[in-house]
Amino acid sequence: MTASPTIRFVESSRPTEGSVVLFVDDTRALGAIGQALDEEAGGLLTRAMDLAKFKGKRLKTMELLAPAHLPYDRIVIAGLGSDTPGEAEWTSIGGAVLGALSGGGTVTVVAERPGDESIAAADAARIALGMMLRAYGFDRYKTKSDNGDKDAPGADISVAVADVSGAEAVWQALKGVGEGVILARELVNEPANVLGPVEFAEKAAALAELGVEVEILEEPDMRALGMNALLGVSQGSERPPRLVVMRWQGGAKDAQPLAVVGKGVVFDTGGISIKPAAGMEDMKGDMGGAATVVGLMHALASRKANANVVGVIGLVENMPDGKAQRPGDIVTSMQGQTIEIINTDAEGRLVLADALHYTIDRFKPRFVVDLATLTGAVIIALGHFNAGLFTNDDGLADEFSAAGIATGDAVWRLPVSAEYDKLIDSKFADMKNTGGRAAGSITAAQFLKRFVGDTPWVHLDIAGTGMGAPANEISRTFGSGFGVRLIDRVIADHYEG
Repeated sequence: MTASPTIRFVESSRPTEGSVVLFVDDTRALGAIGQALDEEAGGLLTRAMDLAKFKGKRLKTMELLAPAHLPYDRIVIAGLGSDTPGEAEWTSIGGAVLGALSGGGTVTVVAERPGDESIAAADAARIALGMMLRAYGFDRYKTKSDNGDKDAPGADISVAVADVSGAEAVWQALKGVGEGVILARELVNEPANVLGPVEFAEKAAALAELGVEVEILEEPDMRALGMNALLGVSQGSERPPRLVVMRWQGGAKDAQPLAVVGKGVVFDTGGISIKPAAGMEDMKGDMGGAATVVGLMHALASRKANANVVGVIGLVENMPDGKAQRPGDIVTSMQGQTIEIINTDAEGRLVLADALHYTIDRFKPRFVVDLATLTGAVIIALGHFNAGLFTNDDGLADEFSAAGIATGDAVWRLPVSAEYDKLIDSKFADMKNTGGRAAGSITAAQFLKRFVGDTPWVHLDIAGTGMGAPANEISRTFGSGFGVRLIDRVIADHYEG
């Protein structure tokens, strides 16, 4: 893992060394400190922007070597654009800034806007979060780095802001959330030969160090509970399944918990309905939903969230062994409903069916959210920029949509209805595990809906956003950590206190 930067907040004043970051808007006007530096440099910054035709557009940056008579290495000018950035945009700006700073060294980010206006404390903390997320890289298995010393320390970053204590207070919460995102990325990026169900469960168990109660169910425990849908997926693998229960008790002792459930298929060959060889290596990331749940529990515990939250992940490997389940098999879920297996590559919903029922039956949550890299169909519908959101509760839809806009973990609501539900009726069992190619992400959601009853429920299909999404200002690796900031924000805005 690439070294993380050290980030601190200091009083707003003129930097004394290292690299300096200044902000401009689309008028290319500098703040007070930037103006003073430009004057001392003989107008070099203004002339450089003129020559480079730098317009101050948001997320655009310009780098120049500092004049010899100034005590700096280089100066980076970052654009804020023409209007006030939103929360997610401040985070992206931070990522863009770090992207312009090659290598480590000492960096001072002057958190001021054009004129004498300081960037707000919360926004300065979001800039820091963006820098933290951008710095993450996954190079554990490279013996040589493409960019020099892979073990070099990260940048030493000072964010100079008017309200230091305010920025530090916001940062304490955001830092834990950022760590949760990075943990989720780490889990998705690990190869499947390193991270099987047992090893994944051990990673989740480490959350106990933060005060999370962790319980691990093994195959005999799940068999005794009747989790035949989940176990049917794992039976073709030599690696035993696990179900991990994580509990953060930050709210009142008797307060009804919230629940988050994740699909954790550590590798998905498709089983007997085997996938094409091309691109199958990406299926190491088919546990992206479970990774998000673990990252979320880390975030909540790190920032001491005032809520009771249960995280449950079903961990299996889907392999085409002689003992693997076949198309045409019928299994009985923990809930008691029977499922005809039409396609063994529609396996994630089988894992979630038992995990959802177990979670709802045992913990009686206020609501339940599940996350899964569930269908390729959602990528056809939404591409890689929105996760598919399905729900039986309009209020939750509004809360998640708003949190998506605020954090940048964007979601788009898709329908569930009786018409789609009919597509998964079976001639031989209560339901079948796929409704065919048409509306594939919707019929997958309809399948899950049959296991939640009247409990308020949100299903997030993150197949297009949790792994392999296009690189952006804050995410540069295969695993994105999508969903950690989203659900943390929903909880923070609506369910704490």
